[in-house]
Amino acid sequence: MHRIYTMSFASVYPLYIQKVERKNRTKAELDEVIEWLTGFDDDELERHLSEHTTFEDFFADADLNPNASLITGVICGVRVQDIEDPLMQKIRYLDKLVDELAKGKQMEKILRAA
Repeated sequence: MHRIYTMSFASVYPLYIQKVERKNRTKAELDEVIEWLTGFDDDELERHLSEHTTFEDFFADADLNPNASLITGVICGVRVQDIEDPLMQKIRYLDKLVDELAKGKQMEKILRAA
């Protein structure tokens, strides 16, 4: 089992916020991206943060967006679409979305809007 599976989502969330805010994006935009991917609403996201849910439980509770498979590209030197472990792929989907947000990509493109 990979170490990140047992890390709490709440321990990484502030790092996501720092990353996007350094690039003049907002926490609200970050939350929108996370909620798009996971199907969580604001209250559910806040509950996972306050309960320090592990990444494994966080994604087990998520209803992954049907368009998540449209997330492609390289993260940590690996193509996200080629990751075989379903949980690791979901974590890397999130990492990729956070990277796209931080790089200034338009929200419609990040959210894979038609």
